[in-house]
Amino acid sequence: MKRIVAAIAAAGLAAGLMAAAPAASADPGVRFTPAPIAWGPCASASLKANGAECGFLEVPMDYAKPGGTKVSVAVSRIKHKTAQSQGIMLVNPGGPGGSGLGLSVLGKYVPNHAGDNYDWIGFDPRGVGSSKPAISCDGNYFSYNRPAYVPSTPGLEQTWLTRSKGYADACKKNGEILDHLKTTDVAQDMDSLRKALGEKQINYYGFSYGTYLGQVYSTLYPKNVRRMVLDGNVDPRKVWYQANLDQDVAFDKNIKIYFDWLASYDSVYHLGKTGSAVEKLWYDTQRKLAKNPAGGVIGGDEWTDIFLQAGYYVFGWVDMAKAFDGYVHQGDWQTLKGLYDDSNPPGADNGFAVYLGVQCTDVQWPTNWNKWRADNWLTYFKAPFETWGNAWFNAPCAFWPAKAGKPVDIDGRKVAGALLISEELDAATPYAGSLEVRKRYPNSSLISAPGGTTHAGSLSGVSCVDDKIADYLATGTLPKRQPGNHSDVQCDPVPAPVPDGATAQKSDSSAKAVQEKQLAQLLHF
Repeated sequence: MKRIVAAIAAAGLAAGLMAAAPAASADPGVRFTPAPIAWGPCASASLKANGAECGFLEVPMDYAKPGGTKVSVAVSRIKHKTAQSQGIMLVNPGGPGGSGLGLSVLGKYVPNHAGDNYDWIGFDPRGVGSSKPAISCDGNYFSYNRPAYVPSTPGLEQTWLTRSKGYADACKKNGEILDHLKTTDVAQDMDSLRKALGEKQINYYGFSYGTYLGQVYSTLYPKNVRRMVLDGNVDPRKVWYQANLDQDVAFDKNIKIYFDWLASYDSVYHLGKTGSAVEKLWYDTQRKLAKNPAGGVIGGDEWTDIFLQAGYYVFGWVDMAKAFDGYVHQGDWQTLKGLYDDSNPPGADNGFAVYLGVQCTDVQWPTNWNKWRADNWLTYFKAPFETWGNAWFNAPCAFWPAKAGKPVDIDGRKVAGALLISEELDAATPYAGSLEVRKRYPNSSLISAPGGTTHAGSLSGVSCVDDKIADYLATGTLPKRQPGNHSDVQCDPVPAPVPDGATAQKSDSSAKAVQEKQLAQLLHF
């Protein structure tokens, strides 16, 4: 989830630090009764075109002080289109820090009109996007040509530590809200939203970090959950430090799969006939850019961040391939800059600020930099692609100016049902997390996609997955639970793209070989 800022922008901490959160009956939110939402027109053209209405939910900044300072959560709604309603469906896109206001349109993507029976509710979590206040610390933090990620000298390491502490210090200007951005705060907001809409229960669809939000909500309010779809499941044992180290290893595997795919289309991109040849060219280019940034803006860090998306999703593989090809063969750096800016809009850091605001306070991160240094170097030696970029992305947590809490002990035994989804080579939320959530939710079923590398990719056209989501939302029927520690049903993954007019090479790097390598990695994942 690390770069939901970089993929928006979907995290981690050492396992074993979990402590039970207050039971729902002791939750201070029960003392707060929200006002109804005053619905009106939406500012977004897309929401308007889809018939949505928008408004604000006013909630306490601190639920322990329900009469104190309030924050406003931006909400959108697209009502059900059938005679009978199955209730409200809240949606969260992940991050943390992702804007979900526009996701009330998600219902139209569910096959067989199974989404038509619900009121789809999009919302920007507290601190995010159109919610008030929306936090920001330093909008230029992701400006171009930053210091090299890999701290190969003590001076470079100190430069990044200074930058990280500087960002954390800049966040102090946001004031009291920094102490109230935890996942538990957002879960309480969700229950206030339920109350404001006059519903006894919610339905919920969460992607990436949104799966953890769903886990926390359903642990605190198990009887308030009717149906729940969790796609790309966070491992509740590893919130949040260890989860990031696990991601580093998984992204390194996935970028190699992408390099193999590029090699299978060497006739199109001419970047190498084998995955190892493409990999060598990629790292050679990264080193050159670190010394001489393309256009003065795209250095080695920006190069890494652009291609990180290939480890998240297959959807952008062709665009990144064209950018790689264009720069290496024609010196086109403008396309690279466009891809970087898409993930890191200049002057905008709201998603990143909230990401840190949640993760740094859900749990106490290590404050002794010696631990970070040792853990990240050990990980880097086996997974160099993303490790130090991810470390510095999260490093402000070592200096965060708000007090951390303790993570919820996730317990889904009282939840009526949940549909879990995961591609088995998902790097942002590794597959072991979905297996762990399945254990903790005995009334759940897990759909997996062996060999798939796409993160939280449901409702993207794979009928085997999407039709089962539709069946569950329509009838409440889950795939039959199977004995053992594995998924309950398997589907094909989101397919890798085929470039226009391309013919894959008939070699060890052919599309078939790529698939075989994915299977081999799956067996050793």
